[in-house]
Amino acid sequence: MARAHPFDLDAFLARPLTARLATAGPTVRPVWYLWEGGAFWVLTGPWARLLARVTADPAVALTIDTCDPATGEVRQVIARGEAERVPFDVPRGRRELSRYLGGDESRWDPRFTGYLHDDPAERGTVWLRIAPTSLVARDLSYTPAHAPAGTASE
Repeated sequence: MARAHPFDLDAFLARPLTARLATAGPTVRPVWYLWEGGAFWVLTGPWARLLARVTADPAVALTIDTCDPATGEVRQVIARGEAERVPFDVPRGRRELSRYLGGDESRWDPRFTGYLHDDPAERGTVWLRIAPTSLVARDLSYTPAHAPAGTASE
């Protein structure tokens, strides 16, 4: 049974926000993600300590939040689950990276286009798929004192 959330969860998670991913240690790091098919997808590889950490202990927590004092929007999503290593696929990589870098790949920094054009097996690029076992969304928005009534996010 799907749980009701106080705002459109899919629309919120489709925004190009940075998540913070916590692993055992504890260690917290900012990550880009793609929310797709009820799971978070995080691109990683041997160049980052993240892959070794979740290989040793796949339990993770992830938070995505906003705090905009100008509008009063304060929203948060907190997810927990296990990171599953999944082979990298270019179409999903393109969907994730274009969220953050825009649709024109010719304007991307070469280190990002390499993920799409290099051999993932040679580079070691993989996905971490996190299907939440727990997901909580909260809307803590407020009306800023300096804003006219009715302008805060609802």
